[in-house]
Amino acid sequence: MNPDTMTQADILAALEKEPGFIARLIDHTILKAFASQADVARICDEALQYTFASVCVNPTHVALVAEKLAGSPVKVCSVVGFPLGATTTAAKVAETQQALADGAHEIDMVVDIGALKDGRFPQVQQDIAAVAAAAHAGQANLKVIIETCYLSDEEKETACRLSMAAGADFVKTSTGFGTGGATEADVALMRGVVGQALGVKASGGVRNLADALAMVRAGANRIGASSGVAIMQEVGD
Repeated sequence: MNPDTMTQADILAALEKEPGFIARLIDHTILKAFASQADVARICDEALQYTFASVCVNPTHVALVAEKLAGSPVKVCSVVGFPLGATTTAAKVAETQQALADGAHEIDMVVDIGALKDGRFPQVQQDIAAVAAAAHAGQANLKVIIETCYLSDEEKETACRLSMAAGADFVKTSTGFGTGGATEADVALMRGVVGQALGVKASGGVRNLADALAMVRAGANRIGASSGVAIMQEVGD
């Protein structure tokens, strides 16, 4: 079963039947500036052990992750325009193309937050669309990080609609570097806007099994977390 194509009801039913299914929803993440190659190799080993959805890393580590995960069902995920979203569209597209060349299967891009708050919606949509086109040309999915902590509810809804119109595959709550992370209310709002047309990724502050399950119940079908191992240890307790 692929959680990306399952309804929330089916995901919840799968978790009720097999609590370990939560691993299939987790992007095992290490985005700290000081992450070493040894750190990245370790989380790859952990992802293989638990069969997480993906390993999410900064662009400089993509090639290593692709090598470590080769032949496994665990995907390689990288970030673009991270963490501020304030790079140009051309730079985001170039980052995407390099990540794909290095072996990425998924791209998490940060929306142009300033342009969104300014009401420059055509620019925001074009920015997302260009990255979506580059990602899809490489058979990769695109997640759009809208950084909910900086947005009003109206702006969150607009960001989700622009992401849908631009061809994104997911909307995502947070970078984890802003002033706040995922909340159940934001996940529910985002799911309410995108329906089943897009996935919803809850990221930022998801530290334990209770947090992860709360996000899934609110509407998330992907969880971004650096605490994936701790979550799975709780499942096993």
